[in-house]
Amino acid sequence: MQALPHHYTVSARAESTSNLELSADNLPTMEVAPPTGFGGPGDVWSPEDLLMSSIASCTILSFKAIARASKLEWISLNCTSVGTLDTVERRAQFTEIVTRATLIITDEANRSKAEKLLHKAEDVCLISNSLTSQSTIECTIIIADKVVE
Repeated sequence: MQALPHHYTVSARAESTSNLELSADNLPTMEVAPPTGFGGPGDVWSPEDLLMSSIASCTILSFKAIARASKLEWISLNCTSVGTLDTVERRAQFTEIVTRATLIITDEANRSKAEKLLHKAEDVCLISNSLTSQSTIECTIIIADKVVE
């Protein structure tokens, strides 16, 4: 890992009659438009979708690093982040973000450790740590064909 600080640059461009286009060095461009709640088409990524995807993916990447360091064997992790957008002091902002994590592990004996590591991943996620809204994680641990919550 490189020493901090890191710098990230993304450019956005739009014409008056088009959706916008995001670009960054060495990455494919991405089309972005408002979500349907703001009159957008609903068939391309919105800034709101991108924020929720950043939280879900950061949680998974944080978990991967923590699980590796903790020597936890696991099979897969699915995270879904749901944000509540509301008005606070006449400004729209996300007031709550809930990440629902479903983790499949290989050994029942590791269930408690796995849940602890999921909470730690949520705790260290730099994206959710950079936001003012409340952020929580709800964990489901699956072992073999059993669901343990």
